[in-house]
Amino acid sequence: MTADAYDVVVLGAGPTGENLADRTRAAGLTTVIVESELVGGECSYWACMPSKALLRPVTARADARRVPGLRGLVAGPLETPAVLAHRDAYVSHWKDDGQVAWLESVGIDLVRGHGRLDGPRRVVVDGPDRERRELTARHAVAVCTGSRAAVPDLPGLAAARPWTSREATSAPAVPERLAVVGGGVVAVEMATAWRAFGAKVTLLVRGGGLLPRMEPFAGRLVAEALAEAGVDVRTHTSVTEVRRDGSADGPVTLTLDDGRLLAVDEVLFATGRAPRTDDIGLETVGLTPGDWLEVDDSCRVRAVGDGWLYAAGDVNHRALMTHQGKYQARIAGAAIGARARGAEEQTGRWGAHAATADLAAVPQVVFTDPEAASVGLTAAEAERQGRRVRVVDHDLAQVAGAGLYADGYRGQARIVVDEDRGHLVGATFVGPGIGELLHSATVAVAGEVPIERLWHAVPAYPTISEVWLRLLEGYRS
Repeated sequence: MTADAYDVVVLGAGPTGENLADRTRAAGLTTVIVESELVGGECSYWACMPSKALLRPVTARADARRVPGLRGLVAGPLETPAVLAHRDAYVSHWKDDGQVAWLESVGIDLVRGHGRLDGPRRVVVDGPDRERRELTARHAVAVCTGSRAAVPDLPGLAAARPWTSREATSAPAVPERLAVVGGGVVAVEMATAWRAFGAKVTLLVRGGGLLPRMEPFAGRLVAEALAEAGVDVRTHTSVTEVRRDGSADGPVTLTLDDGRLLAVDEVLFATGRAPRTDDIGLETVGLTPGDWLEVDDSCRVRAVGDGWLYAAGDVNHRALMTHQGKYQARIAGAAIGARARGAEEQTGRWGAHAATADLAAVPQVVFTDPEAASVGLTAAEAERQGRRVRVVDHDLAQVAGAGLYADGYRGQARIVVDEDRGHLVGATFVGPGIGELLHSATVAVAGEVPIERLWHAVPAYPTISEVWLRLLEGYRS
């Protein structure tokens, strides 16, 4: 075993780990990052980047079909081989040379292998060729190991080799029949993509609607669009058993809770995430393997004394999105740097060392057709917190810019205003091309901009963002 000492040891080289290591290195702390798979993590190779590379041609074609002079030119099918090839290029053909070169360029050391905690401030890495290294952290260890797909314990499921989000974003060919189990973001995005590539898609949703964490109208509009695209959307439906015929590529039969059978070629389970903490040595520091790691707003693990263990990204279960993990990494990296030099930490609300946005201003875009985007609280969430709120809705089709964007535009916008504080606490938009609207809402929510001041933020005419004026007019009336 070889032994090395660093100021900071980071477990996991996904976007969260990379950003945290970058911040601690920028603070002058020697930093090493440990990774057992590809540097760049889930987002770069199996989630955000490949899924959006698959979805962009789908939404671009849908938009073009709604524009006079173009719809006849894009009436045919997508060139699926070209789309898949573009996806492969976008994920660097699942090679991480470019990401490794970036680590080297900023002075972050990389150790490949499976890292496990081995008591306070110590990490043991089992590397290639049975090599073992011991890494000691002078100031902090940061767990940034992310999450994995959570697959239910159903009879026959493991033997049926189901797709998870990884297989759904990296599949080399289009299945003739695809069942998607779930009603969240991964489920609706992958149903959108693979239906557009020609698969016969059945979406099986245990609950009563899609996108349950957004305003109800978001799931309703996305469900209507999926059905119009040819997806068989079945709500209040659960899978009780799965079996695949003996051959590797044989058909899969799903038994549903009403006793019916559904035969498909592949089945994707998009039924949630679980923390990748089951085999990282948590037991050596008094924690339970497989648990989410509870942290304070600086991403320091609460249950570990002396404040040396941090957890950022999916693994702390605060906000399971890449951009929030990167945000937490910037916060945690700065906090580690401040503690190392003995500086006072700014951990108050919206302080430099507090991930306040995780609780108040989380933005999310669902890249379906139509897109769905939200930030902050839904009306129901705000009311559950005891806030006195006012909700204002507007039909996006009534905005001039939307009519110019697409014939027959359909969409909706909502703001949630805290009446006692006088500012937005949430906003939701659904419609083609609205993803780029979201950051203005995020600024308003995170900045707690008074409604009276927003009245002076004049949207350009004729853009879809003029919906802001209509929403504020609705509030004033």
